[in-house]
Amino acid sequence: MHNFSRLSTPLKKLSFSFFILLSLELTSIGTDKIYAATEPALTFEALYAEQCAVCHGSELQGEAIGVPLVGLDLLHGDSLEELAISIADGFPESGMPAWSETLSTNQIRTLAVFIVEQRDSMPNGVFNTLTPIQFPAGVVASEKHSFTAVPVVDGLEELIFSMAILPDRQFLVTEKTRGLRLISADGQQSTMIQGTPKAYHNDDNPRGGVGWMLEVVLHPEYADNGWIYLHFSDRCEDCNTYSRQFKRPASMNKVVRGRIEGDQWVDQETIIEFDFESYQIGSDIGAGGRVAFDQEGHLFFSIGARSPNTMSGVQDLALPWGKIHRVNLDGSIPEDNPYVGDASALDSIWSRGHRSPQGLEINPLNGDLWSTEMGPRGGDELNIIGPGNNYGWPLHSLGINYSGTEVNYGRDELEYFDIEDIEMPLVDFTPSPAVSSFIFYQGDAFPEWKNDILMGTLKSMQLFRFSFDGNRVIEQEILLDDFARVRDIESGIDGEVYLLLENGAGSKIARLMPMPVEVAK
Repeated sequence: MHNFSRLSTPLKKLSFSFFILLSLELTSIGTDKIYAATEPALTFEALYAEQCAVCHGSELQGEAIGVPLVGLDLLHGDSLEELAISIADGFPESGMPAWSETLSTNQIRTLAVFIVEQRDSMPNGVFNTLTPIQFPAGVVASEKHSFTAVPVVDGLEELIFSMAILPDRQFLVTEKTRGLRLISADGQQSTMIQGTPKAYHNDDNPRGGVGWMLEVVLHPEYADNGWIYLHFSDRCEDCNTYSRQFKRPASMNKVVRGRIEGDQWVDQETIIEFDFESYQIGSDIGAGGRVAFDQEGHLFFSIGARSPNTMSGVQDLALPWGKIHRVNLDGSIPEDNPYVGDASALDSIWSRGHRSPQGLEINPLNGDLWSTEMGPRGGDELNIIGPGNNYGWPLHSLGINYSGTEVNYGRDELEYFDIEDIEMPLVDFTPSPAVSSFIFYQGDAFPEWKNDILMGTLKSMQLFRFSFDGNRVIEQEILLDDFARVRDIESGIDGEVYLLLENGAGSKIARLMPMPVEVAK
């Protein structure tokens, strides 16, 4: 297990509850109830209405015998952990009972998550796909740099996923249901690259399609060899037992590489693909799809749990989904992968227990692999990914199932379950902002951000910056708030920051440019 410590210095409060290694194994709640979520679950709203509304109001506005839970600071703290303790212990001297005597730990956590969501105006299920992108007017003054944020490319399809910046400053952008697009540096010219793996568009339900284009990344030595890697969801018809039985297409993640000549994709080579019997029917919405290169000639790629309702198979080492994989740049298997030689496991697997990995990057300071991952209701994560580690899904999560039940699927099939066998996140985000892609900033345009993480979000439409001392967060900041769904982030040739922004009225690429101090003033 990594030795992660809690924050030791006060940080600027974010617009959602943020904590390190959140644990509700609280003495005051009682550890005997920690994993006993056997009662039928009320919805979050119904549980609040049943237990809390009479005192605190149906809209959390407060009543004669209960304080408001929204619109003001709470006397005993408003983080998820502090709220759970307050609900569990109560305040008998002021008339609030200790709910640990009548509610399970899971119900207490459900109430705490619901209250935090309402306080942070981040209700479950809000995707903001049609909310106009709010570009800031003028200069944005952040803690270390002032900058402007302006659009440089307009008119992209809504369902974009990834971008890469070529040495000549042109952009490559993947549109999930269309394919790979080449865009000029000034954003004025755009060409679809022909001959790439096919991307499929579902007119009836574009967001629930099968056969998406996902990540595009340049080979670390692209300037010399021209290789470009594509991570996509390979679709097949009538290709395995389930697709024939249900008469539906199936898909699974696949990685290829090729080159671009003019508007043509050429010289394609398959880096890794999986047996057709492992292809799944259902949406690609949880396909994962990110790629990262380390400095030792390895390629990492993530596959999520695929279908959002898929639980089985994520912990099975014989199946590819719910895993992060590691291969050499030509697709061969590194001999030091953790499951090489294990006949019951795929030898490409690096780690398991991943629900919906959205970002994948190598920390340039030490070579560690980091990832961002979406949880269910709560439990979004920033993780350090180690070989052979288990990140919990669907055995455990710091979030809660959308139904309000504890995340504990599959424990009954185990001889024993030990929480110590699960890698806890470096950072837990609850309520879920819907974390997306991130970078370790390495450019020169924003020198005070050097080695910091810049991370996008989808639901909360925010751009974050985190500073670390080793594996410990020492500073956090919202750079852009109520801005846009940030699907991908890249650093440009001169160190500018580029954001790939998803929007139903047309996606965009934006650029962050530093402003001189005298101009910022």
